Amino acid sequence: MKSLILTLTAGALVAGNASAGDVTGKITLKGTPAPEREIPMDPACGALHPGKKPTTRFYVTGAGGGLADCVVYLEGAKGGAAPAPVVIDQRGCEYLPYISSATVNQTIRVLNSDPAMHNVHPTPAVDGNKESNRAQLPKGAPLEFSFAKAEKFLRFKCDVHPWMFSYVSIFDHSLHTVSGKDGSFKITGVPDGKYKLVVEHRKGGKVEKDIEVKGGAKADFDITAK
Repeated sequence: MKSLILTLTAGALVAGNASAGDVTGKITLKGTPAPEREIPMDPACGALHPGKKPTTRFYVTGAGGGLADCVVYLEGAKGGAAPAPVVIDQRGCEYLPYISSATVNQTIRVLNSDPAMHNVHPTPAVDGNKESNRAQLPKGAPLEFSFAKAEKFLRFKCDVHPWMFSYVSIFDHSLHTVSGKDGSFKITGVPDGKYKLVVEHRKGGKVEKDIEVKGGAKADFDITAK
């Protein structure tokens, strides 16, 4: 039995801008997920992990059960400029990070830090987002991608190494983030208003809560999804 426990503090920061605030919180995993599975890497990639057997990363947790890789966003939000490029690296024949988020038309820059050739193959499912498949030489030049439509968990894969996946959720606004290994998250520059806060984990499901960000005020929420 698993459930997501979300503790959220939502409030506007007075300093600098009384009409915009931060939404912060921490997500923990209650229960014990199924064990991760060992990745059957080929010998060349396995040699990049001396003394270690890489596993799947379905449920990444930290001390106290903090749950990483949750996509956190404000449904109903609008606008906002796309920030600096999202960077995904290929190291040890794995995509890092495994989960990330981006804004429509934001640059997604894929690096190859490995001494091996990869091919970067995004496979979008939404019309208007273009599939492509591009080879990348060992420690080769970065490849850049962007997508015009919102799409959850858009998959990147490597056909040379079929265990390699990364997932990028694309939004039509900039009020989104991904939880860190300790389960914490922070969405900055949130204009005053009413929103639906959504926490979504690729395997663990979705939690939603109506919130309001209002100048100077703070509100605490506990959310349990079973």
